[in-house]
Amino acid sequence: MKHRTRWTLGAVLAALLLAVVLVVPPELRGLSFVLRAAGLHGGVADALARHGTGAFTVTDLSVPTRHGPVRGRLYQPDQRKGRLIVLTSGVHAAGIDEPRLVKLAEDLAMGGQPVLTPEPPDLLRYEITPRLPDVIEDTALWALGPGALAPEGEVDLFGISFSGGLSVVAAGRPALRDRVAAVLSFGGHGELSRVLSFLCTGVQADGVHRRPHDYGVVVILLNVADRLVPPEQVEALRKGVLKFMHASHLTLVDSKQAEAAFAEARAMEATLPEPAATLLHQVNTRDVAPLGLRLLPFVKGFAGDPSLSPERSPAPRAPVYLLHGTDDSVIPAIESTLLARALEPYTRVHLRPTPLITHAEMDRQSSAMEALKLVHFWSALLGE
Repeated sequence: MKHRTRWTLGAVLAALLLAVVLVVPPELRGLSFVLRAAGLHGGVADALARHGTGAFTVTDLSVPTRHGPVRGRLYQPDQRKGRLIVLTSGVHAAGIDEPRLVKLAEDLAMGGQPVLTPEPPDLLRYEITPRLPDVIEDTALWALGPGALAPEGEVDLFGISFSGGLSVVAAGRPALRDRVAAVLSFGGHGELSRVLSFLCTGVQADGVHRRPHDYGVVVILLNVADRLVPPEQVEALRKGVLKFMHASHLTLVDSKQAEAAFAEARAMEATLPEPAATLLHQVNTRDVAPLGLRLLPFVKGFAGDPSLSPERSPAPRAPVYLLHGTDDSVIPAIESTLLARALEPYTRVHLRPTPLITHAEMDRQSSAMEALKLVHFWSALLGE
């Protein structure tokens, strides 16, 4: 994953001028949020980013679910201006401490939106299982129960990466369907086996060829390792892969620590017997093509449960917002396009593919018009 970078000054100033001329007051909230999310500071940008913002408190808590209690974190604005958002992260070992998730929750809370971030244990282990939509559903229902977390009687569900599609699944379940006001899938999927097939082959559902990000391929390996190597090799292979994943995350914060962790993963490779050694070597060298071919036969079994795919689950009644980077190499943007088509007969859908995003992160340089489209999208979502 690429680290956050700033938009070019010229494009930002042009976008701001367009915003001043074209946006109506309700859209100032979306403009303010987009500027905060882009990390812009100074001058007019800073003043607009602070528009309508205030202080908030952060509290760690425990959320009861059918699969046991999960860790959670509540961002509570001093001056509440909207419904509670249940915001679920992507597949990441840092869980609710992942810096980009924390930044998004803070940006929303500054604007007056309370945010609850649950931490499904499966995500910490890079596992994509039917327990995930259960945890999202149970977190929302708990927040809607006795207490002051969701006094309006409705919540919003926001999900990042694979949790985007799974949030759509949760929003369509009978117990929650009439109590969700809006759903956001940020870089999410429509049909899981379709995404996994892309990661294994580099061929999107629309036939476009794109080199898949090694991150997604490695996540598949972690989930099917027990079907690729003898039982006595599974634990050691997973440890080596997890060391590589840890090193990859460190590249965002400390390059020296990252290189040391990559070296450890390579050293672990040398201690493994075959076939685990070859699999870890393909991970360490980011050789996704042969690794993907090894994984492809297991894709349909891995993604077989309908609850892992919003296109195969009951549709929500709430409006669904689909935000996707056009060059996403983990979950291709065609996934949001196909999901929009599947949902449109049942609910209102807002689809926004954009070059401003890579995979669930606003980190690309902008044209003024693309920036304004993103402002419109967030204004509509936060105004639901």
